[in-house]
Amino acid sequence: MLKVWGRSNSVNVQKVVWCCDELRVSYERIDAGLEHGVNTEPEYLAKNPNGRIPLLEDGDFTLWESNSILRYLVMQYHGERILYPLPPATRASIDRWLDWSLSTLQPAERPVFWAMVRTAPEARNAAQVAADVANVAKHWAILDAHLAGRRFIENDTFTLADIVLGAYARRWFGIDGIDRPDFEHLASWYERIEGRTAFQRHLAKPLT
Repeated sequence: MLKVWGRSNSVNVQKVVWCCDELRVSYERIDAGLEHGVNTEPEYLAKNPNGRIPLLEDGDFTLWESNSILRYLVMQYHGERILYPLPPATRASIDRWLDWSLSTLQPAERPVFWAMVRTAPEARNAAQVAADVANVAKHWAILDAHLAGRRFIENDTFTLADIVLGAYARRWFGIDGIDRPDFEHLASWYERIEGRTAFQRHLAKPLT
């Protein structure tokens, strides 16, 4: 059975277990990171020298970096036709969004999440939060425009791109106390993906 190391409230772990459920692949999730520790222990570092989560174990094979784990899962467990289609243009487009999530969206999103979810209200800098919200909103506007006329990020097919960006969208739509622009296409897409069984199981919970 697969082992997924990482705490359940990590967005990167959520992506992995969501994908496992979509593929109907059995796995065991093991708490690691922050209050759970584990990821600083020598045995863990021997498998992931970065000391971060998630870490995937599939028999003797270990893999870190969440988006690489997603690609491995769909290729190893026959999800190409559904979550990671083979046509080069489609696959490259999916990869584009996976890369964008890490290079562009996540660095902009992280300060808002940490300020509004993991920082005490009295310790927040309201002006900085407003600036950070405006910054990440510029990136969500890109996806909103892309989703015009589409059911999912890749037209009518639910793919890895929806899993990855859906996990971050959960944070965007779930954070209280911020002024979000009215992104019509983004909101409609989010309503479609949040109804999926795996989303409800892993992401429909209070942000922590």
